[in-house]
Amino acid sequence: MNRENEIILDVQNLKKYFPIRGGLITRTVGHVKAVDGISFKLRRGETLGIVGESGCGKSTAGRTILRLHDITDGKVIFKGEDLAKCSKKEMRAKRLQMQMVFQDPYASLNPRMTVGNIIGEALLDHKLMSKAEAREKVLETMEICGLPTYYINRYPHEFSGGQRQRIGIARSLILNPELIVCDEPVSALDVSIQAQILNLLKKLQADLGLTYIFITHDLSVVKYFSDDIAVMYLGQMVEKAPADVLFQNPVHPYTRALLSAIPLPIVGKEKPVRQLIRGEITSPVNLPDECRFMKRCDCAAECCKNGNPQLREIEPGHFVACTRVGEF
Repeated sequence: MNRENEIILDVQNLKKYFPIRGGLITRTVGHVKAVDGISFKLRRGETLGIVGESGCGKSTAGRTILRLHDITDGKVIFKGEDLAKCSKKEMRAKRLQMQMVFQDPYASLNPRMTVGNIIGEALLDHKLMSKAEAREKVLETMEICGLPTYYINRYPHEFSGGQRQRIGIARSLILNPELIVCDEPVSALDVSIQAQILNLLKKLQADLGLTYIFITHDLSVVKYFSDDIAVMYLGQMVEKAPADVLFQNPVHPYTRALLSAIPLPIVGKEKPVRQLIRGEITSPVNLPDECRFMKRCDCAAECCKNGNPQLREIEPGHFVACTRVGEF
């Protein structure tokens, strides 16, 4: 198989439910369906962007794929092996190839550790090299991530948000992973710093052949950064397509509403009408068997009550979960 076309990650019907406990004997009274049956394939060297409003399950999906949360059901096949069947010891070895960049650069770094120890900790923890060799590797990785090497003995509180995020990226790169889950890595940063971090991630991908899952709520960022984009709503993917196709031809009413919310430098009559999403998001607890977006959708009809629609391919590479595709 051509390595560039290799399917490095195959997620099949992935589910993550959190139990709700109550009563005098603390029994399970329901489940929060944070991730409810998502499926996708990701080729080596590509980026899948996952977008959606807060609470849609995108961050939980990323953490569950890495087994930071236990999998309720489904398969996560990484390089031909189902991670759902791996023991904790086997997952420890797998995490050398799978890493995560966290959202908050202020909370994800241990304030009592120096930069050098933060970045190089995993090398020593996995007993991959000696302390002297680890220090050399840390210095090399810091240079790759645009961090001056004299920062190695400084502490996180001495750095700006952008510099801290570079430290987080260096920490994820130190083990030479093949897959990195980026969980809103620029949402806590200023716009100018966001561009620097995104350009760094792009350069690292080009130089090292990295594969990304890029989780964000910023549609402008995900268009720039991703090959394919998946839109999530209440734990499920409602639309998935190549980035250009999704922006040029959004089909699901939820995707259309999200895209219409992107600020455009247009004034007057030519400015497009914004599609508002009305009402409150439905509770993810014990969901009924109907379209989950129906109560907030301007295109809802009686047929939307007849079961929760699943993703179907309407053109090559373009998947939509909507009963009324083609009717509006």
